Amino acid sequence: MHKITWNEETLNAMLTEPSVGLIEDAAKIKGDIMILGAGGKMGGDISILAARAVRASGGGRKVYAVSRFTNKAVIDRLTAEGVEIIAADLTEDGTLDSLPDCENIIFMAGRKFGTDGSEYLTWGMNSWLPCMTAKRFAGSKIVVFSSGNIYPKVHTGGGGATEETKVVPVGEYPMSCLARERAFEFAAKTRGTGVCIMRLNYAIDLRYGVLHDIAQSVLNGNPINLAAMPSFNCIWQKDANEAAIRLLLHTSPDVNIVNVTGPETAGVRVVAEKLAALLGKEAIFTGEEAETAYLNNAGKMFAMFGYPSVSLEQLIGWQAEWLLSGGRSLGAPTHFEERNGKY
Repeated sequence: MHKITWNEETLNAMLTEPSVGLIEDAAKIKGDIMILGAGGKMGGDISILAARAVRASGGGRKVYAVSRFTNKAVIDRLTAEGVEIIAADLTEDGTLDSLPDCENIIFMAGRKFGTDGSEYLTWGMNSWLPCMTAKRFAGSKIVVFSSGNIYPKVHTGGGGATEETKVVPVGEYPMSCLARERAFEFAAKTRGTGVCIMRLNYAIDLRYGVLHDIAQSVLNGNPINLAAMPSFNCIWQKDANEAAIRLLLHTSPDVNIVNVTGPETAGVRVVAEKLAALLGKEAIFTGEEAETAYLNNAGKMFAMFGYPSVSLEQLIGWQAEWLLSGGRSLGAPTHFEERNGKY
């Protein structure tokens, strides 16, 4: 197998090269695409991925990226790919009304970390803004990013929560995520808005993510608490972003809910030991594995789009190689081990 020479350009290219399936679906998407909240960890890549897929499928449609965009390098990168930048604060009065009408919306705006102690900010971003957005774009097709942690913790051997599992959000952040879903559901049921809710469990970018967190603990000699969260799901970020774009073809006034994650139930102990072997370190553990964890079953997504393009085993190898090559960290831990909903 060809060994990858890791650097920022290589990783960015891997995360933004559209698959054949995405290009084929992009040709079926009618109208422009607007990504709201495009300045986050996934937003820049999804904007470029959409622009490249649209261009490869015949072009003729615009891709807008809306965020405050305080980093000029991000603006330059997106502009170079033909993404139309709209630098604006979505929470400011008049911003939503000033945006162009757009047939396809991917709603990524949200707040998670820092919730504890500033709950009003999280609820504002995760519930008030979705209400306003759903009203402004009631005639659009909307894919809504949500979280798998609104499901209850399930048994680690049970295959994960499905879309039919009753949601039981624990903590202010998960509750606000459910509020975001309900805001768009209200628009769907009362105004006929086409909505697809995408419940994501842990995208992997190598510069951040659950694998990055575990690897950093191994490298730093920090004990890994198995009692907190014994297992997890994850998915290569490009596969998650492709799913978000392709789900624009699967919105419905009945509200289509789709879990987006990888097929493997990844044991924290096993993953840490594999990373430790690759990094030349020893994994240190504390506590005994709990019987439950936040785990999602993405079988519905696999039936729609096939399995993700990158396996967990490959991601583990890439994560170790990235760190050993001096790859950059975003310094944004996932807190995947949190069981009580405090972020």
